[in-house]
Amino acid sequence: MSSGEIVTRSDEASRNPLLQVKGLETHFFTDEGTVLAVDGAEFEVYAGRTLGIVGESGCGKSVTAKSILQIVDRPGRVVDGEIIYSPQSEPERDLLKLGANSHEMRTVRGGEISMIFQEPISSFSPVHTFGNQIIEAIKLHTDLNDDAAYDLAVKWLERVGIPNPQQRLSEYPHQFSGGQRQRAMIAMALCTDPRILIADEPTTALDVTTQAQILDLLLQLRDENEMAIIFITHDLGVIAEIADDVAVMYLGQVVETASVEEIFESPKHPYTIALLNSIPSMVAAPRDRLPSITGAIPHPQNRPSGCPFHPRCPSFIPDVCNQREPSNTMIDSDRKVRCFLHEAI
Repeated sequence: MSSGEIVTRSDEASRNPLLQVKGLETHFFTDEGTVLAVDGAEFEVYAGRTLGIVGESGCGKSVTAKSILQIVDRPGRVVDGEIIYSPQSEPERDLLKLGANSHEMRTVRGGEISMIFQEPISSFSPVHTFGNQIIEAIKLHTDLNDDAAYDLAVKWLERVGIPNPQQRLSEYPHQFSGGQRQRAMIAMALCTDPRILIADEPTTALDVTTQAQILDLLLQLRDENEMAIIFITHDLGVIAEIADDVAVMYLGQVVETASVEEIFESPKHPYTIALLNSIPSMVAAPRDRLPSITGAIPHPQNRPSGCPFHPRCPSFIPDVCNQREPSNTMIDSDRKVRCFLHEAI
């Protein structure tokens, strides 16, 4: 490095992933058989950047997020893989080697890595005020006293746009509207100043104006604090606005990873192409039927042989796609795709 070259924190973070998910396998062991909810998912998360995870319902996006924090509901269990957490100036740790209920994992969960859940009504205790719950979270992960924790809770309710925050802290979750509960969940997730925020459909219950305000707030906090965001959504329009990198999931696998520009300008996997084609277009003729992806996601206990997407794929290669699974192929310096079209058969 020359004497005039300055490496900033962002430059350093861009080279070293803050979180690496490698070969993640999360299975649900039911009476009817084993469900492979996450089947070898792999991706990287960088400080100061947003990774968007997209895919249809049932692709394993939420289970992947819960696996990172080791909060998968029974009878689910992480059975293989690595989740390497590498904060700056600290030794890297494989979160899967920490006990789910260990002190170290409880410190990471909710403190260094926070999550906004998809259904906020099921994430709050119905018998405690919201103030009790957010202040408890703050005190658990910081050294603040009661008064300072209360002031911080008020500040965060203001930041996410909840009026009369002092009064609302004394109310119960059922007294909040759906959108207000979602905002309160966002405030609880952010009040501990996490290094990584996992946002699972965080704006589902919000109107479009409030949604835009929350997305702007998340981007502002990301840039101010060098926070990484894992943003899970079905909405490719939101991905285009908020994401820097994109991981496309199908049936528990990450089938394509690339920058958001590459995904929208030159998608490589047939599933990614199909998702983008299904977006409404401003130049489409009135009353034209939107393109759709043929068929539906197979039942997890009836997975097809070979490539999981081959029964719905317009680029299906007979006696190849239905016989074996494609490998995760690097096609550029920072781009991977899991498809035989980009692999030497």
